[in-house]
Amino acid sequence: MKRSKSSRRWLADHEDDEYVKRARAEGYRSRASYKLLEIDDKYHILRAGALVVDLGAAPGGWSQIAVKRAGSEGKVIALDILEMAPIQGVEIIQADFTEDSSLEDLLELTGESRVDLVISDMAPNLSGMKDIDQPRSMYLVELAYDFASRVLRRNGALLVKCFEGEGMEATRQLFRGGFDSVSNFKPRASRAASRELYLLGRGFKGR
Repeated sequence: MKRSKSSRRWLADHEDDEYVKRARAEGYRSRASYKLLEIDDKYHILRAGALVVDLGAAPGGWSQIAVKRAGSEGKVIALDILEMAPIQGVEIIQADFTEDSSLEDLLELTGESRVDLVISDMAPNLSGMKDIDQPRSMYLVELAYDFASRVLRRNGALLVKCFEGEGMEATRQLFRGGFDSVSNFKPRASRAASRELYLLGRGFKGR
C-alpha cells in the first residue's frame, strides 16, 4: 500500500529524530526511554530496591530504564495487552490492566509487598481530533490512578502521560487529593509540537 504524504513526512522526521537515533545506538527499545531518564534525573523516583509497575509497557523502553535503576534488589513488573519481548530482570504480564484479572496477576507477583512506583506512558490511538483524543487520554489517566491507588504503598508515587487540554485541571485536582506533592513536567525528549506532559504524584496518602 502506498503511503500518504503525511505518513511519509512523519516517517522521515522520525528517522531523523535525535532520540530515535540515540535509542538505536544505545540499545533502548524506544525514544521514550529518554523521557523517563530525564524525569528520574530531576525527581529521583526510581530508587535502588524499588518495586515498580510499568503500565502499557510495550515495547519496553521504560521498563529498561526502571530495571536498570531499581537494580538487582529491586523488581519491575511490566503489564501490557500486547506481547512484549523479554527484558532481563523484568516480569512481564500480558493482560489488559483495565480488567480485574490483571490486578490479581500483579498481586501474585508482588505477594505481600506494596508497590513503590507506578509508571504509565500510555496514550490512546490518536485520531487527530482533539474532542475525541482528549477524553480517551484522560480516561487512561484515571484508570492508571485507580490502579495505582489499589497497589501503592503509603508515600509511593505515580507517573502518567497526559495531554494538556480539557479535563487536565480536574485530573490535577484528583492527584492533589491522593498525593502530598503533584508536579507537571515536559521532558526535552518530548516532541516540540506535542501537547504531552507528565503528571507526577509523590507521597501517596493511602486509602
